[in-house]
Amino acid sequence: MIYSNIPAAQTLVLYFKLRGVKNIVISPGSRNAPLTISFTKNSFFKCYSIVDERCAAFFAMGMAQHLQEPVAVICSSGSAMLNFYPAVAEAFYSDIPLIVVSADRPSYRIDIGDGQTIRQENVLEKHIGYSANLKQDVSHATDSISKFGKSLLNEKQEEIQSHNEREIAKALSVAFDEKYPVHINIPFEEPLYGRAEGASVQIKDKGEYLEQKSSNEENWVELAKVWKSNPRKMVLVGVNQPNAIEAEVLENLAQDPNTLVFTETTSNLHHPEFFESIDSIIAPIEKSKNRNELFKALQPELLVTFGGLIVSKKIKAFLREYGPKQHWHVDTKKANDTFYCLTKHIKTNPNQFFKRVVSENINPTNDYKAFWESKKNKYEAKRDVYLKEIPFSDFSVFDRIIKNIPKGYQVHLANSSTVRYAQLFPLDASLKVFCNRGTSGIDGTTSTAVGSSIYSKEPTVLFTGDLSFFYDSNAMWNNYMRPDFRIVLINNSGGGIFRILPGMEETEEFETFFETSHELSAKHLANMYGFEHINAQNKTELELGLVEFYSKSNRPKILEVATPRVLNNKILLGYFDFIS
Repeated sequence: MIYSNIPAAQTLVLYFKLRGVKNIVISPGSRNAPLTISFTKNSFFKCYSIVDERCAAFFAMGMAQHLQEPVAVICSSGSAMLNFYPAVAEAFYSDIPLIVVSADRPSYRIDIGDGQTIRQENVLEKHIGYSANLKQDVSHATDSISKFGKSLLNEKQEEIQSHNEREIAKALSVAFDEKYPVHINIPFEEPLYGRAEGASVQIKDKGEYLEQKSSNEENWVELAKVWKSNPRKMVLVGVNQPNAIEAEVLENLAQDPNTLVFTETTSNLHHPEFFESIDSIIAPIEKSKNRNELFKALQPELLVTFGGLIVSKKIKAFLREYGPKQHWHVDTKKANDTFYCLTKHIKTNPNQFFKRVVSENINPTNDYKAFWESKKNKYEAKRDVYLKEIPFSDFSVFDRIIKNIPKGYQVHLANSSTVRYAQLFPLDASLKVFCNRGTSGIDGTTSTAVGSSIYSKEPTVLFTGDLSFFYDSNAMWNNYMRPDFRIVLINNSGGGIFRILPGMEETEEFETFFETSHELSAKHLANMYGFEHINAQNKTELELGLVEFYSKSNRPKILEVATPRVLNNKILLGYFDFIS
């Protein structure tokens, strides 16, 4: 095997191999040459070249999200690493083990006016599980060190090697065991391109560096008693991995007559007894004359949550005003007090919790679930009626594109309007849904979907709005696009979400600085990146376009659907009026 002749680079590669970190995303540069040489010349690793650092980090994060294992992203020194930060923050809040590796300049080159230098140590510390700052090897580039960094010679190479091994081992333990992103910063001095046949260092297996946490023994008998005796229970599920919850658990929850199960598109949970469109339940109550009475009828006594962040602003507002007596969050790692009423963090996985707590054959003590099921049936019937009455728009387009997703596809959703529209329509249970809800940003959506598609057994389709798409258009600048990758671009010529938020006004300032109206099309980008481009501007073109869109091809495809910018918000808000 060929390695860089710099010990720190060899050490990192050997530890990655030891822990099984196989996927390496590299943004080209010079300072990271020792790492690029070492990883690309070792057949154990699968390396990907992504030029744009922001895209590279989201690409790696999408891969880690799909595989549920650490993936590394590597960059040169200077501002390059700062472009990783959006993906790092998303990974931090979404519990995705992204490993950031940044090549750095020697300490004596920083803050003296040298090029491509910034203060890289701990720069990601607010949104990282661990920052490993390695020391510069003193056995390499000894002439430069003797001239400019004599103080480094106070420490022996053996001590530096021990420190670096310890830091790398600790970072990898956090990534693997805590599912946090980690940062490894490595200073290199020139020359950077030296090579060696085989590694000159021998690493020691540092083992486990994390403190072993004591198991959290719950009083399951008492928890089961509270559950069984409670006549008004609500289970609310946020972002959840596909196929994470066992069928037995889902069925027991569905059959409990005193429990409402509210799910979201990102929950990846499906059952006819569950409530899939939260906003369609709450919006009519908001508009009702007896608003307070209905909200009290919906108010649970026990709220149980699990999964990641919640999309629906309406359920958050409701539970903050009409809080339950008890709120339990089930998660092995953390419990967010989203509704300001958290009473218990149950540190286990949802399958274990519900198997131990939910009883079978519970007799109904009231009509809590039955009452709200009747409401659900009414809004579902009214939604079908409304769809027949409205013109071509975002609302009708989402109905059609969601109904036409082939079974088994991996589905990625952009944020803002896209994920909120998706919440209003049922998805087939065979679909696997992902969305970057950790920070809920529009940056990196396409890059995440592309990275996730690499190891997916199923084809991938991304639903995105125009601002999200154009913002992350460099995501298509790579050699890893699968021919079955699909993008549905809803182009309503601006940030449509701002038209449904409070404060919308028809002014030039609003259109320019909030909605950011534009007349861009994806056609030229599609041609540049080798995508097939299909355009649809009405219902007929959409129906024909969808048939062509999912047909087998040698190139990925973009279906660009143009919708009326000034009409979409009226139709969406009109839907909630209609079902009310």
